[in-house]
Amino acid sequence: MTDAPIADRRSSTRTHHGDTFDDPYEWLRAKDSTEVIAHLEAENAYTEAETAHLDALRETLFQEIKGRVQETDLSVPTRRGDWWYYSRTEEGAQYGIHCRAAAAPDDWTPPRLEPGVPVPGEIVLLDGNAEAEGHEFFSLGAFDTSDDATKLLWSTDFEGDELYTVRVRDLTTGENLADEIPNTGGAFFTPDGTGILYTTRDEAWRPDTLWLHRLGTPVADDVTLFHEPDEKFWLGAGITRSRRYLVIGVGSSITSEEYLVDLTGELTAEPRVVWPRREGVEYSIEHAVVDGEDRLLILHNDDALDFELVSVAASDPQGARHVILAHEPGRRLLGTDAFRDFATVEYRSEGLERVGLLDYATDAVEEISFDEPLYSAGVSGNPEWHSPYLRLGYTSFVTPGTVYELDLASRELLLRKQVTVLGGYDPKEYGQRREWARASDGTQVPISLVWKRSFGDPGVEPRPVHLYGYGSYEHSIDPGFSVARLSELDRGVVFAVAHVRGGGEMGRQWYEEGKLLHKRNTFTDFVSCGEHLVSSGVTTPKQLVAEGGSAGGLLMGAVANLAPELFAGILAAVPFVDALTTILDPSLPLTVVEWDEWGDPLHDADVYAYMKSYTPYENVREGVAYPRILAMTSLNDSRVLYVEPAKWVARLREAGASDVLLKCEMVAGHGGVSGRYNSWKERAFELAWLLDTLGLAEA
Repeated sequence: MTDAPIADRRSSTRTHHGDTFDDPYEWLRAKDSTEVIAHLEAENAYTEAETAHLDALRETLFQEIKGRVQETDLSVPTRRGDWWYYSRTEEGAQYGIHCRAAAAPDDWTPPRLEPGVPVPGEIVLLDGNAEAEGHEFFSLGAFDTSDDATKLLWSTDFEGDELYTVRVRDLTTGENLADEIPNTGGAFFTPDGTGILYTTRDEAWRPDTLWLHRLGTPVADDVTLFHEPDEKFWLGAGITRSRRYLVIGVGSSITSEEYLVDLTGELTAEPRVVWPRREGVEYSIEHAVVDGEDRLLILHNDDALDFELVSVAASDPQGARHVILAHEPGRRLLGTDAFRDFATVEYRSEGLERVGLLDYATDAVEEISFDEPLYSAGVSGNPEWHSPYLRLGYTSFVTPGTVYELDLASRELLLRKQVTVLGGYDPKEYGQRREWARASDGTQVPISLVWKRSFGDPGVEPRPVHLYGYGSYEHSIDPGFSVARLSELDRGVVFAVAHVRGGGEMGRQWYEEGKLLHKRNTFTDFVSCGEHLVSSGVTTPKQLVAEGGSAGGLLMGAVANLAPELFAGILAAVPFVDALTTILDPSLPLTVVEWDEWGDPLHDADVYAYMKSYTPYENVREGVAYPRILAMTSLNDSRVLYVEPAKWVARLREAGASDVLLKCEMVAGHGGVSGRYNSWKERAFELAWLLDTLGLAEA
């Protein structure tokens, strides 16, 4: 057996609010240090040695995932202007190929493309495989065509740090233009196609400035259109579906503000604020034309916890409000999309996403219904202001990703494509249901379960369980299909999702009760879900593995400290386990914008004390039998720095945890490795460890 790497203890103290903390592993933050790189490489070598016995299983799992995927495939074409746009994949190729083909003038029915069959008139716009050649990592950021369809804009990241370089191609000649803009975030063409609008970030990685670049001119001459100086706010921009307005949005976790530039005038005109920012008020806008009048549909939470939908005159947005959907507690309005003749409203009720059609004339909302008890549905891929169809995305735990189009005239739901799962997959062989756990304060917390029926229903006898959780930023873990998950289910594992507070599954209040000085609810809810699965006979502690990533990785670290005896193993991906150190340092990426989510421990002694009471790294317990732990991270992650799991693992080993592994991708970002085959191999690595922990490595 190889000895685990032991990081040196080097005293490094910090003092806040009269409290001094000695952080002996803070030296691992020096990313450019050869000593730090050597330590991470030693961790990788140790992890590889400790999991070498799983090599065959990893390969089996990779082949299972690969064998269920139709490697040569195409997306459903989307019409924009006179073209059908789609992407396709080829067997053996890591990345997608983005294409288009001409559309007949009045043909809105997407052509049925057959995998492997050449598409008549196909024009390859961008081949991701060619772009990635010579690079270990590749991420495609912006991708846009000009309104006149003569130019392509795209951006690439080869490091994983989410800083993209924009390039432009003349689609009439196939030649790349000289224009090249480095270190960008989002980017898109101006409506006339002569310029590019793009955002850049400040030193803390916060998008803060919107620029205008005119094609053919030096980047040094680019014009600042908008700058957001408040370090708690990020910036984004886009053009309305109607192509009438440029919308500039700034926001924090709890406050937003939108600006309009009327594109019938000068792009460089002074942006006009819609509603001035007020702390705690969030809103988003869509442009609609109702009875010939320009209106703004505004989804907001001003005295409306779960949001309401109103419309205002675009010429006077701070004037009279017409209420379309009044606030209704428990019905969380999520978003709206405006089209020429109607709008859609997406909302959450009873823990599920729902989609409705809004009639401009009557304000009535007609819900689009689906048959399954647990599902996810949303508006997807509708760039045109007017179309006879509305495209929707749909999935569930047992139904592969599906594209529907609603015929707006007949209200018929038309199946356009469902992801093909090879190997004889039959959804009837799998079950899904929802249960409820009772939290420590009496709150009922939903748990979603999915399993293979041939092993019996959960609760008949204890089974291995893989319990997933997140619980931050009002992000909901909705029902969704996973090819990789089938490898677990087919070995008898029950997959479960704990919909803990801090997420958004049960409305805005659910989020409010799991953030700031209520954050502990997220952790205790997850423990309660695990205890429910044990007490109800679904599993036992020796058959229970937990997983979470990013803020969900913080959840993993916290529950490892709270209830180590409840879990056989914990898989923590890019885990935010040194949260207090990060949130105390405003110079680190994204720290200040996170204060609305976690609190400001730098200036508030109560927040400092509360965060210190739960931060995983600072609360590792001595002499406790921790479960097996696998931490996954990436050297170039700009959201959760690699140093957090590196420090956490070092501290766990120091405290006596006997089976703790760290795997650090040396060329990757927050989302892990790039390329679909690489991603499948990484997931196979994680699943092999998980199955081994559950005693199913030989199953």
